[in-house]
Amino acid sequence: MSSQQLILQRLQQVEAVMREHDHWQTQSPDAAAFASTQPFCLDTLAPLEWLQWVLIPRMQALIDAGAPLPQNFAVAHYYEMALPPGTPGHPMLLLTLRQLDALFSEPAA
Repeated sequence: MSSQQLILQRLQQVEAVMREHDHWQTQSPDAAAFASTQPFCLDTLAPLEWLQWVLIPRMQALIDAGAPLPQNFAVAHYYEMALPPGTPGHPMLLLTLRQLDALFSEPAA
């Protein structure tokens, strides 16, 4: 399995965990929320919104376009800090994000 396929698989797992624990939204945030210049759109989006509306679609678009993927990419640490431990699905979401991060720290296949 290619690294791109593994990344897509992890992104699908992130989505599945979010859906399973009712974090997946049906309404997109206002367009202005995406104009943020802050990392993770800290000033305009909640952490789980950023995963759904920014990370997942952008990574999928990069892979679909055959564009270069980010290097030294890591988001799990941010979510360890940003999500309260009582967040539904917290352990599984963090595990899946760590697995996603690991794909960017391994040598390309």
